[in-house]
Amino acid sequence: MKNFINLKDIPARDLRKILNDAKKRKFKRRNLNTLEVDKDKPLNGKLIIQMYEKESSRTRLSFYISINQLGAASITVKSAELHLGKGGESLADTAKILSTYGDGFLLRTDSDKKIEEFSKSLKIPIINLLSPSSHPCQVLSDIFTIEEIKKKPISKLNICWIGDCNNVLNSLIAASVKFKFKLRIGCPNSYKPPKFVIEWVKKSNRKIYILHDPKKAVKNADVVFSDKVVSLNDKGDKIKKIRDFKNFKISKSLMNLAHPKSIFLHCLPRGNEVSEDVFLGKQSRVWQQAQNRVHVQKSILLYSFGKLR
Repeated sequence: MKNFINLKDIPARDLRKILNDAKKRKFKRRNLNTLEVDKDKPLNGKLIIQMYEKESSRTRLSFYISINQLGAASITVKSAELHLGKGGESLADTAKILSTYGDGFLLRTDSDKKIEEFSKSLKIPIINLLSPSSHPCQVLSDIFTIEEIKKKPISKLNICWIGDCNNVLNSLIAASVKFKFKLRIGCPNSYKPPKFVIEWVKKSNRKIYILHDPKKAVKNADVVFSDKVVSLNDKGDKIKKIRDFKNFKISKSLMNLAHPKSIFLHCLPRGNEVSEDVFLGKQSRVWQQAQNRVHVQKSILLYSFGKLR
């Protein structure tokens, strides 16, 4: 049993095994329908419990498909329907109940502490579907997509992020350390990654490049990443944030500064941080990026259950 919570805590060799397995599984499914089960049925008879405390479209749907293709069943519970520290039941007690009924627990939450507390008491693997500081399933799938398109290891590519410092960027930074790729971050000065993240990168003998000019950040990049600048749950001054990021919009003219064969990725949903002609243009691979979530998440599940081939 292995948890999948933060990329920085997972050995690079294990992350590579997940990607290799996902590649094989995607190839073998090329003639199967969406809910046809993989021939080896690696999770046959397992019950996966999912809980979402935040909105979800791609993660919820892709994991539903992933679980079914592996031969397992899933049930989605709402946090409001469980005690979760209320009515005299502690999180530890809830974790023991989940461990009794299910074989794996998937959590999308607004609390890093909650994931940590669950991981200490669960007797079944937990997978982080998204937390305030991390979005590991998204970023590992993105790396799969990049290598699939570019047909080379990500370590040989220049990766650029234009946008806010959020959970997706935190996981991308962790991935840059694990996979040893060059990462340039373009953001306003007051939105750069927190000090503890930068310190962890230094302790890992790696370096990230933080630039406050989007043109310099994107220059010759093979991949340009972005995310919604103002999220649904953003509690800050949204008007000020939009103003601060005014010059960081990913336009066609900005993409022209990247490598001629560069691609654009966005974890969705999108906002005003990218122009329509870029998002729907030839360089955009956002739909392939979203679809690949299914394949990589299947291999993440197998990793957590100790069943990687």
